[in-house]
Amino acid sequence: MKKATYTFLVLALLTFANAFGQRPFIQLTFTAAYNGQAVTLDSINIHNLTQGGDTMLYSPANVLVLDYVTGIRDKTQIGTNQFSISPNFPNPFDGKTSFTLNVPEKGLIKISVFDLIGREVANFADILDAGSHSFTFDAGNEKYYLLTATSSTASQSIKMMNFGIGGHLIKLDYQGKAESADFKSQKAIRSLDYDLGDQLRFIGYAATTYGVGSDVFEDAPQISKTYQFTILEGVPCPGVPTVTDADGNIYKIVQIGDQCWMKENLKVGAMVNGSGEQTNNGIIEKYCYDNDPGNCDVYGGLYQWDEIMQYSTAPTVQGICMNGWHLPTDDEWTTIINYLSDWEVAGGKMKTTGTFEQETGLWHTPNTGATNESGFSSLPGGNCYGGSFYSLGSLGYWWSSSEYLSDAWNRGVCYNNGEVYRYYYNQTYGYSVRCVRD
Repeated sequence: MKKATYTFLVLALLTFANAFGQRPFIQLTFTAAYNGQAVTLDSINIHNLTQGGDTMLYSPANVLVLDYVTGIRDKTQIGTNQFSISPNFPNPFDGKTSFTLNVPEKGLIKISVFDLIGREVANFADILDAGSHSFTFDAGNEKYYLLTATSSTASQSIKMMNFGIGGHLIKLDYQGKAESADFKSQKAIRSLDYDLGDQLRFIGYAATTYGVGSDVFEDAPQISKTYQFTILEGVPCPGVPTVTDADGNIYKIVQIGDQCWMKENLKVGAMVNGSGEQTNNGIIEKYCYDNDPGNCDVYGGLYQWDEIMQYSTAPTVQGICMNGWHLPTDDEWTTIINYLSDWEVAGGKMKTTGTFEQETGLWHTPNTGATNESGFSSLPGGNCYGGSFYSLGSLGYWWSSSEYLSDAWNRGVCYNNGEVYRYYYNQTYGYSVRCVRD
């Protein structure tokens, strides 16, 4: 039975050929664009969704070479007999991250953390027993850090990227001895198992005008190819870069403050004509602007309030959201707006950039204040009422799960200012939906 072991090497093709002769390989090259301009990727996380395991590439590396050979895969790991550091998790991180150090024999261990210009900002020194040991690192305002651990016989380093807004007291804390099963050896990181047909997830990170941006996609590569990340503001929630609905639609996720939000409008459900009501029939129903399914693909669906709630009136209800997610309450909408300063500017920080007239976006000119600084990436999906559709390209509205008398609260943003509006409207309106993680 043919097996493939893929060794992740950041090498030029000529070097690879010299080192490995005529073995077959797949070469993946990564590029990125931000606001239509090419940018350099800071790091790329590659995760095998089929088998588990992940690896990271760090700038300037942007090529992944997958070397596969015939034979039975060697599953042996280095285990606890080698001095090594696990990659910190999460990475990139928001102010705080963790890592594990494996010590093969009792001895003095020194750990130093340096900023980009080589200043030591945190350190640790103590005698540790053999085994795996856990640490946490709280970052300051710097974006990049280098952590180096040294024993009497070995030294290892890892790179860490911080996208937090700073204000933390920089410190390196020892958390105690860890279970050996939690330790991920250097061999496991440098050699990630991969069989043809395995699904990989790629997350690319790059600098943006307002901090760190990202993009995520999945593929099962079987030939050499080039991928391009389309970088938008914001980063995925740790461990939750995407979520999938009941129809198999995959949505990107963004962390805003302490909340995890969908980065796209919900599109789950079967389209019904905008002239009719959505009904309690056990089927999720949606309107597509102008009764065109293609508009649902771009802007998401438009839903009446009872339909999104699945005919419940309980706040914080799952409704038509995915398991582990729920419809945001009016208070949860207020939380994100307050995090982004206030309602007068939050709309601009939530809107995608560019304009329809300039063929650089989906909003009509002038798209005032649009920066998408939050990564929320709101789109002008318009609305449906009384069988007619309104305001595509000009307005975006999103339901909350909170009622006001016989109406329900929602939020809206507009093409000609940077504000976020808070309205209560008739529950028969068709508006867009975003879900928030439980």
